[in-house]
Amino acid sequence: MLRKLHERIHSEEKGFTLIELLVVILIIGILAAIALPAFLSQRSKGQDADAKSQARNLVSHVEGFYATEQTFTGAAASDDVTKSGIPLGANKGQSEVTGNDQTYTIVAHSNSGGNFTIAKDANGQVSRTCDQSGKGACPSGGKW
Repeated sequence: MLRKLHERIHSEEKGFTLIELLVVILIIGILAAIALPAFLSQRSKGQDADAKSQARNLVSHVEGFYATEQTFTGAAASDDVTKSGIPLGANKGQSEVTGNDQTYTIVAHSNSGGNFTIAKDANGQVSRTCDQSGKGACPSGGKW
């Protein structure tokens, strides 16, 4: 093998053979096939993390509204929430707030398709759930 390489270097042959190029292309293809699914999984986890962050940030704004009004009713339309910089709505990448006298529900819609919910009940208990258990950043069991 080394002898052939040595002969090739000294015989003015330059470049690669077709077989060598095909082997390199095959190796690159195999590496891409392995890396692409891992990349896409990380992308959905990042999108889910963004949705979770939006939900947690909205909790602060909704609780701030409650501190002045002593009710969660109308929190979704308040300046505390609408001027928070968090996109509001029911589409992917947006979040929704619903509330009544003593409870609220915040649903953040991830760009990956999952929904992350933070709900506070009348007893003050807060629960965090997600609807795609075991996918993206939603752990098995559907609680985060």
